[in-house]
Amino acid sequence: MGEVEILSNQDYGENPTPKVELKTDSSSKASFSGLFYAADKWDLLLMLFGSIGACVHGAALPIFFVLFGRMIDSLGHLSSHPHRMSSEVCKNSLYLVYLGLVVFVSSWIGVACWMQTGERQTGRLRFKYLQSVLRKDIKFFDTIAKDKNILFHISSDATLVQDAIGDKIGHGLRYLAQFFVGFTVGFTSVWQLTLLTLAIVPLIAFAGGAYTVIMSTLSEKSEAAYAEAGKVAEENISQVRTVYSFVGEKRAIEMYSMSLQNALKFGKKSGLAKGVGIGFTYALLFCAWALLLWYAGILVQHHRTNGGKAFTTIINVIFSGFALGQAAPNLAAIAKGKVAAANIVSMLEEDIESTRKLNSGMAFSKVAGNIEFHEVYFAYPSRQNTVLENLSFSIGAGKKIAVVGPSGSGKSTIISMIQRFYDPISGQILLDGHDIKTVQLSWLRGLMGLVSQEPALFATTIAENILYGKPNADMAHIIEASIAANAHSFIQKLPESYQTHVGEGGTQLSGGQKQRIAIARATIRNPKILLLDEATSALDSESEHIVQQSLNTVMSNRTTVIVAHRLSTVRDVDTIIVLKNGQIIEKGNHLELISKGGEYSSLVSLQTNSGQTGSNSNPQNSPDTNRTNFEDFDPITTNLNTLHPNEKNQSASRSSRNTPSIWDLVKLNQPEWPYAVVGSVGAILAGMQAPLFALGITYILTSFYSRDNSKIKDDVAHASLIFVAAGVVTIPIYMLQHYFYTLMGERLTTRVRLSMFSAILSNEIGWFDFDENSTGSLLSKLAADATLVRSALADRLSTIVQNIALTLTAFVISFILSWRIALVVISTFPLLIAASLTEQLFLKGFGGDYTTAYSRATSVAREAMTNIRTVAAFGAEDRVSTQFAAELNRPGKQARLRGHISGIGYGFSQLLAFCSYALGLWYASVLIQHKNSNFGDIIKSFMVLIITALSIAETLALAPDIVKGTQALGSVFEILNRVSSINPDHRDLLVVDNIKGDIEFRNVSFAYPTRPEIKVLNGLNLKLMAGNSLAVVGPSGSGKSTVIGLVTRFYDPDLGAVFIDSFDIKKLNLKSLRKRIGLVQQEPSLFSTNIYENIKYGNENASEIEVINAAKLANAHEFISRMPEGYKTEVGSKGVQLSGGQKQRVAIARAVLKDPSILLLDEATSALDIASERLVQEALDKLMEGRTTVLVAHRLSTVRNADSIAVLQNGTVVESGTHDMLVGMPGSVYAHLVSLQQEKSM
Repeated sequence: MGEVEILSNQDYGENPTPKVELKTDSSSKASFSGLFYAADKWDLLLMLFGSIGACVHGAALPIFFVLFGRMIDSLGHLSSHPHRMSSEVCKNSLYLVYLGLVVFVSSWIGVACWMQTGERQTGRLRFKYLQSVLRKDIKFFDTIAKDKNILFHISSDATLVQDAIGDKIGHGLRYLAQFFVGFTVGFTSVWQLTLLTLAIVPLIAFAGGAYTVIMSTLSEKSEAAYAEAGKVAEENISQVRTVYSFVGEKRAIEMYSMSLQNALKFGKKSGLAKGVGIGFTYALLFCAWALLLWYAGILVQHHRTNGGKAFTTIINVIFSGFALGQAAPNLAAIAKGKVAAANIVSMLEEDIESTRKLNSGMAFSKVAGNIEFHEVYFAYPSRQNTVLENLSFSIGAGKKIAVVGPSGSGKSTIISMIQRFYDPISGQILLDGHDIKTVQLSWLRGLMGLVSQEPALFATTIAENILYGKPNADMAHIIEASIAANAHSFIQKLPESYQTHVGEGGTQLSGGQKQRIAIARATIRNPKILLLDEATSALDSESEHIVQQSLNTVMSNRTTVIVAHRLSTVRDVDTIIVLKNGQIIEKGNHLELISKGGEYSSLVSLQTNSGQTGSNSNPQNSPDTNRTNFEDFDPITTNLNTLHPNEKNQSASRSSRNTPSIWDLVKLNQPEWPYAVVGSVGAILAGMQAPLFALGITYILTSFYSRDNSKIKDDVAHASLIFVAAGVVTIPIYMLQHYFYTLMGERLTTRVRLSMFSAILSNEIGWFDFDENSTGSLLSKLAADATLVRSALADRLSTIVQNIALTLTAFVISFILSWRIALVVISTFPLLIAASLTEQLFLKGFGGDYTTAYSRATSVAREAMTNIRTVAAFGAEDRVSTQFAAELNRPGKQARLRGHISGIGYGFSQLLAFCSYALGLWYASVLIQHKNSNFGDIIKSFMVLIITALSIAETLALAPDIVKGTQALGSVFEILNRVSSINPDHRDLLVVDNIKGDIEFRNVSFAYPTRPEIKVLNGLNLKLMAGNSLAVVGPSGSGKSTVIGLVTRFYDPDLGAVFIDSFDIKKLNLKSLRKRIGLVQQEPSLFSTNIYENIKYGNENASEIEVINAAKLANAHEFISRMPEGYKTEVGSKGVQLSGGQKQRVAIARAVLKDPSILLLDEATSALDIASERLVQEALDKLMEGRTTVLVAHRLSTVRNADSIAVLQNGTVVESGTHDMLVGMPGSVYAHLVSLQQEKSM
C-alpha cells in the first residue's frame, strides 16, 4: 500500500491542492498545521485513532489515582475491620488490572498509528519537496539554490518532521490528556484544592511557552548553520579527486570546522535555555505543591475533606503538573519539526507558478521546426553583463545551423534559450511563428533532443539511462538508438550488457562512452529539433568519425543546432553563424565564409594548421578493417558499481560482526567527560528529587490520618517549607543537567561530524567508487547519523543517569521503611524491563535498513539536483520523482510493522506496571491484616516505588530513539574505524620536497576495486625520463585515464609497481608527492567561490600578482578582466556560471600556480575553441618546459610535439615512439587515427 500512497500524491500536471491558498505566510512563520501539509484522508484517520489512543492512555493515570485513593482510604480507615478491608482492596485491585488492559490497548493504538502516519507523511513531504524543486526554473538553481542546501532539507529537515509527527505529538497529547483529566478529576473530588492549583497553571504554562519559543528560534539558527556545513561537505566529497590532487584535505576540513563552530554556538545557547526553562517549570511546580499541602492541611483540619481524597486530589494535580513539564521537551521537538516543515512547505508553495508554467500554454499536433531569434537581449540572472546583444537569426525547418566562436561568446546560451531554460530580457524566440513563452513548456522540451558537452548520466543501468530520452521505449528501440550512436558494440562487450551500472555521474565509463550513451538517449526520442552542444568533443578520432556519421543520419530532416569548437564537424551544415561578444559577426555556409576570409576563415586555418600532421602517413587499413581493434573489450567501463551478491553479503556480514557497542561511543566522547560529570551531578540530584518528594507527600498523608490537629498543622508547615526550598534549588540543578549535557552533545556532534569528514577525506579514491559511498549517502550519514549519535548519548544519558539515581534512592528508602512490600513490588520490575527489552530487540530487527534506505533516496535527489539541466531537457522530472518514491517506499513498508511492535511492547510494559501495583496493594492489605507493618511505613514505601516504576517505564519508552542512535553508530564507526588502503600522510614514508620527474611503470596490472575480475591494465610497461613529455593515446576506454590515476596514486596497481625517480611511489609520503604533481582533468572541478579563490587553490601561499600571472599564462586573464567583478566573480556551484572553456582555463591557471614537477593533462584542452586551444596549448607548452608531462588526448594535433607517444590497447602498449616514427610505421594504429583526423580537418 505504501507505494500507492506516495505515488498517488504526485499531482503530475495539476496544481497542488487548495491547501496552498490557506497558508500564504508559512514560509515566514512556522505553523502547526504546516507539519501535516502532506496528510491525506487515511493519515487523518490514523492521526484521529492515534490521538484517541494517546489521550485514553494519558487519562488512565488520573483514574488510577482515584482507584488508588479508594484503596488507601480502605487501608487507613478499615485497618480495624480486616475482612471489609480485604474485600474492598481485592475489588479495587481487579479494577486496576482492567485499567491496565485499557492502557495496553490505547498505548498500542497511539504509538502504532502515530509512527505509521509519521512515516507516510514524511515520505510524501520529501517526495513533494523534490518534485517541487525539480519543477523550478534553471534560474532558481543559478541563484537561490546556491544559498539553500536543498539536500539538507530532504534528509535532515524531513527527519525532524518525522520525529515530531511520529513520536513527539503522540507523547505530547498523552501528557496533555493526563493534565486535563487530572484537573477534571480534581474538581470532582476537592474543588477548592484544584481551583487553587489552576490559578498557578497559567504561570507554569507561560514558562513552558516562553521556553518553546526560545528553543524554536535557536533551533532555526542552528539548522541553518548545519546546512551551511553540509554545502561545504557536498562540494568537497563530490570533487574528491580535485581535493586530493591539490592536497586540499586540510583546507576542506578547516572550512567544514568553521561552519560547524557556528552551529555549536547556537547549541550552547539552546542548552542554557533548556536548563533554565525546564528548571523554572519544575520550580514553579514545587512551590505549587508547598501551597497545596498547606491548604490541604487546613481543609482536613476543618473536616471539609478526608486524607485519602485530599491526597488523591493533590497527587493527581501534581502528576498532571508533572505531565505538563514532561510535555515541554516534546513541544520543543514539535517546534523544531514546525520550523523544518516550514522550510519544506515554503518551497512547495513557491511551486504553483512553475507548475503552471510547465503545463500551461499551447501545444500543436504538427510542428515544422522553424526557429527564429528576434532582437534577443540576455544576461544571466546571477551576473549582470549582457551575454547576447540584439541577436537575430532564423533556422528553417529541417535545416542545420552551426554556432561557432570563441569561448564565452554565448554559443551554449543559445541552446539553453531554445530549451527555454531562460527567457530573454527583451526580444522573442519563435517556434513556427509562435513565441515560445506562449507554448506549453513540457511539450516544447519534448520536441528536442539534447547532447551536451559534459554528458550527465545517472547512477543506474545503461538501458535506464537511455530510457530517460523516452521512458516507454522497449528494448528493440534502445538497441536501435545505441547502434545509431555507435554505442551498441561496446555495450555488448560488457559483462552485463545493457544492465551494466554506470556509477555515480557515469564515472565507470570513459568520456567517449558516456557521450555515446548521451547521443543514444537523445536519438531514442526521435526529436523534431536536435541540439548538439559540443556533442563529439569527448570522443577519440575513430569514434568521432563514426558518431559524426551516425549524427549525420540522425540530423537528416530535423532542425539541428550545433555548437562546436572543432570546425571539421560543422562544415556540412546549411548555415554557420560566428558569434563574438554575444553578436553575430558573420553568417553563411562553409564555402561562403572561407571565401570571405573573415573570422571563420582564420579559425579554420588555425585548425587546419594544427591538424596538418606528417602527411607521409599511408595507413594500410581502412576504417572498417581496423575497427574491431578499437572496439575491443572496454576495460574501464567494467569498473562498475555492482558488487556480486556474495560480495555484498560478505560486506554485510563484516559490518554486522563489528557492531560498535555503547562503550565505543563513550570512548569517542572522552574529551567531554568533564561536562558529562557535571551534567550527571545535576541529573542525579534531579533524579533524587522525585522519591524524596514522594516521601514528603506520604509523610503528610499519614499525618492526615492522625486525629491531632496541631500535629497536622506542624507537619504540613515543615513539609511546605522543605518544598519551597527544593523549588529554589531546582533551577540550578536542571541548569547543570541540561546545559552541560547539551554542551557535551553539541560538542560530540561537532566532533563526530568533523572526524567523519576527515575520515572520509582520508580514504582512497577506490572507496568512493562503491555505491554505498556515493556523495549522497555520505552526506546523509554526516547530517543524520551524527545527530542520532548525539541523541543516543547526550540526550538519553541524562535521562538514564537521572532514572538510575531515582531508582537507587527509591530502593534505599523503601527497603528501610518496609522491606517486605519493597521486595514484592521490586520482584515485578523484571517483568517491566523484560517487556521493554523485547520491544527494543524487535525494533532493532525491523528498523534495520532504515538509515540506508533514506540515504539511497537522498542519492537519487542529489543526482537529480546535480544534473538538473539534463532532467529538465528530457522532461525527466516525473521519472526521477518515481524513482525517489520507490526508494522512499522501502522504509515506508517497514513502518507499519515497526509501529505495531513498539506499540504492543510499550503497552505490555504499562499493563505489567498496573498489575504490579494491584499486587502490591493487595499484599499491603495482607501485611496490615497480619500486623506485620504499620499503615504509614507501608504507604510511604509503596508510593516511592510507584514513582520509580513510572520513571523506569518512561526511560524504556526512549527505546526507539536509543535503537535508532545505536544503529547510526554502526555507520559512524564504520567510517571512523576504516583504515584507508592508501594512507595519504604516512609519517614513516619518505617525504619529498623536490623531484626530478622520472616515471616508470613496471609490469603494472590493474583492475578497479568495484570490478576486481576485469583487468584494465595488463602488464603495462612505460618509461618517461624527467623533463620529457609522453602522450598516451588510444581508443576510448583503453585505460588512458587509468595511467594518470596510478601516477597520482588514486589507485594502487594489483601487480607490478609505479616508480618516480626510481622510488616505488608506495614508499613515498603521498601528500608530499601530490604537491609536486599538477593535474588538469577532462571535466574541470571548480568550487563555488570566486575565480580568485579557485585559482589560489593551487597554492594557498601565492600572492595576488602570482595568481594574475598564472591566469595570464593560462589565457584566462582577458576573459576574467572583462567580467564586472573581475577575479571576485562567483563561479557558482561546480563552476556553472562559466562556459566550458572558461572553466578549463581557470583549472589550468590553478595547476600553473602549483608549479609542479610532473604535469598530468587528461584531455586538458578538449573543452576549448580553436583560438583558445591554440593559446592555451602555447601556454601549456611553456608550462611543460623542463617538466615531466603525461598527456592523455583524443585530438592528436595536441600530442604531435610530445617527446614520445604510447598507443594503448587492451591495457598494454601496442606502439610507442615519436609522432614521425609512428606515422611512418606500416599498418600503425596511430597512423590510422591521424589519417581519420586529417580527413575531417581538410
